[in-house]
Amino acid sequence: MEEGNNYRKWDELIPDALGLIFKNLLLSEVLTVVPRVCKSWGRVVLGPYCWQEIDIEEWSKNCKPEIAERMLQLLISRSCGSLRKLCVCGLTSDDSIMFIANHARSLQTLCLPRSEINDSILERAAPMLSSITFLDLSSCTNIGARALEAIGKHCKSLTSLRRVMHPVEVDNKLSQDDEALAIAATMPRLKHLEIAYLLVDTSSVVKILENCKELELLDLRGCWNVNLDDELMERFPKLKVVGPIIMDCYDGWDNYSDNSGSSDYLAWDLAADEVEDDYAEMLNDDFWEDEHPIDDVELWFYDDFNAVDAGYDWPQSP
Repeated sequence: MEEGNNYRKWDELIPDALGLIFKNLLLSEVLTVVPRVCKSWGRVVLGPYCWQEIDIEEWSKNCKPEIAERMLQLLISRSCGSLRKLCVCGLTSDDSIMFIANHARSLQTLCLPRSEINDSILERAAPMLSSITFLDLSSCTNIGARALEAIGKHCKSLTSLRRVMHPVEVDNKLSQDDEALAIAATMPRLKHLEIAYLLVDTSSVVKILENCKELELLDLRGCWNVNLDDELMERFPKLKVVGPIIMDCYDGWDNYSDNSGSSDYLAWDLAADEVEDDYAEMLNDDFWEDEHPIDDVELWFYDDFNAVDAGYDWPQSP
């Protein structure tokens, strides 16, 4: 019967195919369960096949920064320069930003919401981020026009920028028009721009419209000082505007409205819904040893999805 078996063994699949399959698993499963199955699967997990896209944003929202940054370095190192997408929340270390920049040769999507980065570190990193097309700097309260100007000057392929704030985060600011003017002056290829709750006025937004001629979607939710009248908008017939009036909920680029008065509100995820259990022992086989071993990275599994005091949050499977 074995001679007539035409099914190929799982451990004989090419690494690229296995990498695509493993992308559908929880990050915790890829790091700790898959390597135990067989050595060929372990080699795939240690290589770049699983790490061309790294999204630990949900998990890192409620993770200790030092743990998230160790995890980040582990996974980026495994990508071996093939990293195309990176999403992580709440970075606090300049070293982590530079580590990302030094491995950003193929990086196209970079999401760093709620990170404690500043203008100086982004000015240093921007020249090495020249390939990015999508950037999320939402709720990064320590950056301003200098950082956005540096990004615009060096990231010529940038087509989508997300700079969404929370009302509490801009409460102590008088104006952020300088950020809007930096965007207008340095990012002419933008197609999608989210600046919800940024403290900008009509004149600075008009500058963006005039200079970013390829703009297709502009999110102005909560920008109360902006008034784009019908006569002005007739000059930009292809542009979709969301806001500044807020209603209901807003789910992303695919759910915008032509009428700014019917725009939506982005629901902020400020708390985890999962609770941690103790993590089992790590692998001891020398075969699984890595330049950046996972043993010192804190991992947790969860069962109770109704808990309100979760300390860590693994993203759910797709």
